[in-house]
Amino acid sequence: MRIAIVKKDKCQPKKCMYECIKYCPMVRTGEETVVQGADGKPVISEELCEGCGICIKKCPFSAISIIGLPEELKGEETHRYGENGFVLYGMPIPKAGKITGLLGENGIGKSTAIKILSGLQVPNLGNVDAEVSWNEIIKRYAGSELQNYFDKLSKERIKVSYKPQYVDAIPKFFDGTVSELLESTDETEESKRLIKAFEVESAMNTDIKAISGGELQRVAIIACMIRDADFYLLDEITPYLDIYQRVQVAKGIRAVLAGKAVVVVEHDLAILDMLADYVHLLYGEPGGYGVVTLPKSTSRGINEYLSGFLHAENVRIRDKPIEFTAHPPREKLEERSVFIEYDGFEKSYGEDGFVLEAKPGSIEKGEVLGGVGRNAIGKSTFVKVLGGETEPTTGSIPLDITVSYKPQYIKGDLDMKVKDFIYSLKGGLTEADVIDVVRPLGIQELEEKNVKELSGGELQSVAIAACLCQDASLYMLDEPSAHLDVEQKVRLIKTLRRYAERRAVAMLIVDHDIYLIDLLSDRLMVFDGKPGVRGEIKGCFEMREGMNMFLKELGVTFRRDESTLRPRINKIGSAKDREQKKKGKYYYL
Repeated sequence: MRIAIVKKDKCQPKKCMYECIKYCPMVRTGEETVVQGADGKPVISEELCEGCGICIKKCPFSAISIIGLPEELKGEETHRYGENGFVLYGMPIPKAGKITGLLGENGIGKSTAIKILSGLQVPNLGNVDAEVSWNEIIKRYAGSELQNYFDKLSKERIKVSYKPQYVDAIPKFFDGTVSELLESTDETEESKRLIKAFEVESAMNTDIKAISGGELQRVAIIACMIRDADFYLLDEITPYLDIYQRVQVAKGIRAVLAGKAVVVVEHDLAILDMLADYVHLLYGEPGGYGVVTLPKSTSRGINEYLSGFLHAENVRIRDKPIEFTAHPPREKLEERSVFIEYDGFEKSYGEDGFVLEAKPGSIEKGEVLGGVGRNAIGKSTFVKVLGGETEPTTGSIPLDITVSYKPQYIKGDLDMKVKDFIYSLKGGLTEADVIDVVRPLGIQELEEKNVKELSGGELQSVAIAACLCQDASLYMLDEPSAHLDVEQKVRLIKTLRRYAERRAVAMLIVDHDIYLIDLLSDRLMVFDGKPGVRGEIKGCFEMREGMNMFLKELGVTFRRDESTLRPRINKIGSAKDREQKKKGKYYYL
């Protein structure tokens, strides 16, 4: 079985010589295997294509994929986006009283699946030429749990509450305060409980357009949860949230939506592990096709995803497993020279403004220093002081360093091609330096796109590349994992470590994904205090000491999975949780 994919956003027939038609062997024999479509872009006949791959190699914009699939998928299409478009095979199954997780790469069909489940999109069963009736859809899934679900959905007997992936769009469609938004959606009288639990009381009288990304995320989750629905769909709940807020949200979802059917799409594996009862894995080729597996237990599903081999499906989805180690093989710190050494200092903003207190510390050359702590706790202020952008109120920082900074919140309003934007920043970096950044981050796939047309994950990758392509001695990246899938995070980790060591520069990576921090960091910088009021940098610690301090403050314990050694959050109040807290070992290595 073979499918042909033409990526319309990459295909640029006005800038090529139709090499896909010109060099196709079947076209040369007189067959209409590749023809020019009504929009000027090629249309490939999957029935006539022999899979030689010449069109793939000849296309100057890498817009064509010819993919061989197992025969058992034939006739199992759930939805296809037009001729030569993305194909989804299979569907996740919502379970009453259970939380079901969806795990897979970006562009693999997760959003398509949840839009179908929510009724926002009617599946066409792979038929792009004619409208498919609900009777045909119900017949396709006869004998499965989805038959009854689609039957009720077609008769509008299922009420769905949906939290979209990109919450940034909400202010474009709603005018008013946070309080007005939640009052207009509250059908369960649970809003007061969730407003307090998610700590958004201070934002209630603020215009929805003026609140931060983290506040907007929590408000969007509350708005979804307080509807009286049968099915709750939450597409990514962790972007912009610190680890404290992520744990609070996970607890709130389990408490308030108990007994309901819930589907959560999430890339933070620690939170997904804590939250979901089952998971469906999605595999395939991003932008080409996606296959939804049958439900698996959360622990087994995540472990199989990390190993790269799905046992029940007998499918390998990754060349190498994503590995965790109990004792990461770090380069000894004494072998590195001290790059930045600073005395304790304090930075205050006015008489009643925010105050940051930093204890003495140092950063090594070639070191990746992880940073953990709440949002609005002084991380950005610390970097500004180190970079000389602002003077400390007390103490001094006699440093002469250049800083490149990727902020937590990024805007994609630049009317410029990605390639032009990236290469305008390289400064003193060599061409090899730039290639070492853009290639593993997948930027070459985005070069012809306009910055303002990028998705959240694409924009995040470009922002990271833009930060690294500036010539600096200290690189600070604030939440680089937001909107990135697990595969992209792994590539990010490898890129950052190789970059820091090869160029002998220092990095401070602040993130709330505990997996990323665990895999990436040499040491840990712990930020504490009261958000927006007072921040304290307790210092730079070895990983075990720093994580133990941080998790104790968070009130959760982590253990190592027996088979993969990945960190896992213990169920709060479980025997393992109580045992570790009693011993004072919140983070096992």
